[in-house]
This record gives sequence, C-alpha cells and structure tokens, in this order.
Amino acid sequence: MHRASPAAFRQAASRFATGVAVLSSLDPRGDPCGMTVNSFVTVSLSPPTVLVSVMPGRMHQAISESGRYAVNVLTEADRGLSRHFAGRPADGVNPDFASVGGLPKLSNCVAFFACEVTRTVDVGDHTLFIAEVSSCEHCDNVPLVFFSSRYHLGPGAPLDR
Repeated sequence: MHRASPAAFRQAASRFATGVAVLSSLDPRGDPCGMTVNSFVTVSLSPPTVLVSVMPGRMHQAISESGRYAVNVLTEADRGLSRHFAGRPADGVNPDFASVGGLPKLSNCVAFFACEVTRTVDVGDHTLFIAEVSSCEHCDNVPLVFFSSRYHLGPGAPLDR
C-alpha cells in the first residue's frame, strides 16, 4: 500500500477546521496537568462516549494511571492557554483550574466533559483513550477554532434568514 508523506498528510489535515481543547487530568502526585488537543471526537450518544488521541508523555501517564480525563473546549479569548498547554508557556498565562468531580476544569471553557476510560487502542505512536462521559456542561461563549495551522474565531451570532 502506498502511504501519503507525513508532510502532505499534515497539510491536508490542517484544512479540517477543529475546535481547540485542553485535555486535563491529575498526574501521579495529584497535580493538574494539561495538553492542547484538537483530536477530540464524540463517538456515541448512548452511552455518551468520546475519544482523544495522546502520545506517550506526562498526559499519557496521568490518564493511564488514573483512568480519567477531562476535555475543556476553549473560548476565542483562550489562545494563550492553547499555546501554554501546547508547550509554549508565556508570561501572564496562569491556568485557573477548579475541581469538578475530582478532575481539573478550566474556568470559562465553552464545554467541559468529565470522562472515565473504558478502552484504549494503540495506533502508531498514539493511544486512543475511549471514555464514557460521566458529566458535562456548556455555555454559549464563542469557541476558538483551528484551521490551516492558524487560530480563528468561532461562529458569532446566528445568521438571520
């Protein structure tokens, strides 16, 4: 089978607009840790099931050991948080976590999903953490969107017809 080059794949995949979220969990010491993701997928409504794709590292270890994670969908004002959790911390960016059901939740996120891992699947250099959603909440803030390797503002007010 012929495979696309990683560079071509990355360029083509960047043309799929995604929301931006911070995956959060508690590390083995019980401290909040987070990682920016756009590989968050809703899988099923019954039962409510989602998945995230994570490379080995601190977040992978935290989820593997706890069996739990949270997904925090970012607002248009959270580019700094997105960069911070993507490994590019900046002065003045201080994540504000609350504890919801024992999981770290970022304040002002557009949506929050508390997740209990039910299955893992290793694919290439990532693990898919499939989880049932134990609780969720949302608000109507404008989301942060990522398209063509750049941040964009999410949808504003609904269009009138």
